[in-house]
Amino acid sequence: MELVNMLDDCVATCNNCATKDLMEPDLSEMVRCIRLDIDCSDACSLTSHYLSRGSEFTTGMLVQCALICDACAEECEKHSDMPHCVECARVCRNCAQECRQFRKEK
Repeated sequence: MELVNMLDDCVATCNNCATKDLMEPDLSEMVRCIRLDIDCSDACSLTSHYLSRGSEFTTGMLVQCALICDACAEECEKHSDMPHCVECARVCRNCAQECRQFRKEK
């Protein structure tokens, strides 16, 4: 999958996860997950924009995006009983890996 598409998919997946987290009965357990979902969505969106227009800052964004995706995945993996968190962790891990790979190829 092209990196821009993967980043955009991660945005949608993180937004979905945050929305479903907000519907969980014990919201206090989900606060960090929701915050990281939002951070990851924002980071992936910005990275997608930088990449799409060939910004000179793309490399730095790829590094940060990968770190944020990993943090989001790690938190979502703590909620393995929630399918939306499992899916979000998977997508975030893949996105982080692709960001690192793309950066190496540049």
